[in-house]
Amino acid sequence: MRRSRRLLVALALLAPTLLGFAPGGSGETISLAGSEPGARLDVTLTQVVDPATPAGPVGPTDPDRLVATRFRLENTGTTVYRDSPAPATHLLDADGRRFTGINLPTTAGPSFPAAVTLDPGATAEGFVTFRIPAGAEPAAVQFALDAGLADDVGQWSLPLP
Repeated sequence: MRRSRRLLVALALLAPTLLGFAPGGSGETISLAGSEPGARLDVTLTQVVDPATPAGPVGPTDPDRLVATRFRLENTGTTVYRDSPAPATHLLDADGRRFTGINLPTTAGPSFPAAVTLDPGATAEGFVTFRIPAGAEPAAVQFALDAGLADDVGQWSLPLP
């Protein structure tokens, strides 16, 4: 059972390369296109905080932990970028599970707002947080435009050096 789980993890991490996704090393900038003409972002994963501490109160029996990922977004396209970074971001763990980003403030730093608007040439930085099981081992982070639905997907391996 453990061997088949590891095989699934390997396939999940290789799938982006095999399917034409843009894999990146930690801290590498990946250029991603959206589905609309002229929609393009340079996306850089700059920091991972694991575990992250919530900025507000959390229930005393919450068995999950938080992982905060900091991204730098630069609009390199010819049209205005309007999107929500949290649902556009996913964390993959070593068991092949996928977690969608949430807008949950942590002490790591400021989160992206629910909606980000960037004119061509503009940049924004912020954190996207993930709630994962306490024993989960983060393996990769993915980002795509169009609330995560664009065909062009960037992937960074974890942990960051």
